Amino acid sequence: MSAVGGVVYGSTVYGLSKAWYADFERTRFHFFNDWGEWNNMDKAGHAFTGYFESVLSYHGVRWAGVPEKPAIWLASGLSLLFQTTIEVLDGHSSKWGFSVPDMAYNIAGTALFTTQQLIWRDQKISLKISAWPRSYSSDPLRSINSMETSTLSRRTDALFGRGLLERYLKDYNAQTIWVSVNPSSFASEPWEKFSWINIAMGYGSENLFGGFGNSWQEENALFRLSPSDYPRYRQWFLAPDIDWTRIPTNSKLLKTVFRVMNVFKVPAPTLSLSSNGVRWYWLYL
Repeated sequence: MSAVGGVVYGSTVYGLSKAWYADFERTRFHFFNDWGEWNNMDKAGHAFTGYFESVLSYHGVRWAGVPEKPAIWLASGLSLLFQTTIEVLDGHSSKWGFSVPDMAYNIAGTALFTTQQLIWRDQKISLKISAWPRSYSSDPLRSINSMETSTLSRRTDALFGRGLLERYLKDYNAQTIWVSVNPSSFASEPWEKFSWINIAMGYGSENLFGGFGNSWQEENALFRLSPSDYPRYRQWFLAPDIDWTRIPTNSKLLKTVFRVMNVFKVPAPTLSLSSNGVRWYWLYL
């Protein structure tokens, strides 16, 4: 099993170094303070990734026959190993740098899994993700220092990619990170009929077309979006959710499918709070 893990880890690191970092100059190791970038949506994503990798690794090593407590620590270590490796690679990239805030959220996501599994042998609180593809305007945008034009669609293609998977992972305007809590698991006598119902609190942002601001450069042309037309703001959500892992089944296949499904927040009626006020969605995706 350790050999398989080593191959997976080595292949992942090699693939990242070739695909993700190949277009940027390698530098001496350095730090980069990116706190506040993308309204910290990426930080929420780091916590989710740390949690998700811990859960995935835990079930993998348990399936391989590792006892409960060693499996918890091994899964946590694997999660932190992968995330620390990415931060170190960032630290040698001219575009990025080792981010202490990113690492703190990696640890927080992993710790959420570890502490619950050690104390309760259960994940009563889980981190989930939801996202729905966005389309962006192709109306011309005039440069602030030339006669050149661009479009919001071109800008988002450059930022978030064009593929569905890239957009799902990178488009912070379309993404929401959720803390999903199972009330029944906290009751002295669990509510068996409703044991699969969760309450979820989400965090998202709108109008993010740059890390720290909505301005960018295309060759010699500078573009800047008006804050009145495209205000950057944070959103908070409250919605029901489903803990698929608590739905009774004797099927090993279904149990595996439910674990995978539990990574994602189910679409549901949702209440939203932001600087724009309170908004109700009959179905928030």
